[in-house]
Amino acid sequence: MSEDFYKIPGLLPKEIQFRVLKHINDVIASMGKNINSFGLVPRILKFHGSKNETRDTASEMHIRVIDDELVAIQLLNSDQKIAFNAVLESVYVHKQGCFFVDGPSGTGKTFLYKALLVKIRSKGDIALATASCGVAASILPSSRIAHSRFKIPIDIDGTNICRIGKQTALAKLLQQAKLIIWDEASMANRICIEAVNDLLTDLMDS
Repeated sequence: MSEDFYKIPGLLPKEIQFRVLKHINDVIASMGKNINSFGLVPRILKFHGSKNETRDTASEMHIRVIDDELVAIQLLNSDQKIAFNAVLESVYVHKQGCFFVDGPSGTGKTFLYKALLVKIRSKGDIALATASCGVAASILPSSRIAHSRFKIPIDIDGTNICRIGKQTALAKLLQQAKLIIWDEASMANRICIEAVNDLLTDLMDS
């Protein structure tokens, strides 16, 4: 879990540790508990998330795109270009849409995702990368594990929800995102995907 926060520039080890504990507390809170109730840490912790979440938003808005990454867009094959253009049209013309990209290992799905992230971020827009597991998240630039990004409860059963208030910085980040990529979504529990869908529907009032 700490790997997600190591990717944020400027964070000290103590800040990373605090954020990991805060995320654990957020998950526990979704089940009506508090991290201080379990004696996991030697002192009582108080969490005030707005400052950290605002910093996360700022870091997503200022992800540096280098020229070599933009050149990669020219290397897309014909099938990748079809998907690439379809997604961009949905982002900038239709303003909405959902795509499922499928294919055997080695067919260039990750390369396509990277091209989309680079293209949108190069325009100064927000493109969020997330994945179902840490290994997949480590491959995409500035990616986060889905449970961390969307505050998905660990003990999810279809009745609990992703607890992100509409007025929080994280909610505003999701609202401002032009694109959200969920790599290895097929590995996720169906209930998790439905919970995220409900979250985004609520945040976008759609």
